[in-house]
Amino acid sequence: MRKKKFDFYPGLPPKNRPFTLDDIVCGVDEAGRGPLAGPVFAAAVILDPARPIEGLRDSKKLTEARRDELAPLIREHALAWAIAECSHAEIDTLNILQATMLAMRRAVEQLATVPTIALIDGNRCPQFAPHIRAHAVVEGDDKVHAISAASILAKTARDAALVALHETYPQYAFDQHKGYSTALHLARLREHGPSPVHRRTFAPVRALIEPDLFAELA
Repeated sequence: MRKKKFDFYPGLPPKNRPFTLDDIVCGVDEAGRGPLAGPVFAAAVILDPARPIEGLRDSKKLTEARRDELAPLIREHALAWAIAECSHAEIDTLNILQATMLAMRRAVEQLATVPTIALIDGNRCPQFAPHIRAHAVVEGDDKVHAISAASILAKTARDAALVALHETYPQYAFDQHKGYSTALHLARLREHGPSPVHRRTFAPVRALIEPDLFAELA
């Protein structure tokens, strides 16, 4: 029986692939750009062609249970993987875009195997060392399995970090909304004020810290 051929790049036709068979390709994605609290995470993954993983796709299109099933498979089957973060303080200092780029660079730099090209989800790329090329892939988390895998690792790691923050700051219910600006989070934020891990440069948080400034802008 012929073994099924596995396509690791279902959304990238061969003629549009910015790499060759000689390249060591890693996928890179982030989780947590939008929330009002906590760090932003990034992951980098180099998949093993000999050990494909069924079911990889954009982490946002998977249930939490499915992400939790796939994350250990990715760590077990990948040739290399790494997860990195930028703290809420770094986000406030650098801005969220630059902090996300830094988290991505940290993840790639921590890989045990050095890639020759990094495929980045989105339309912007971090700056890597000269020997690592970077290529942005819009909606790459559903087009490139290595990016899908990175998306899942980043998302599950960040969710776990927010559940851990809930133990320290239970009044904000971080375990339920993971820091996103849900109605519950905004209500708790107004009731208790910002915690030490809230992003002070994000408008809903800053409005509570500097109400006079926002009153002038209204």
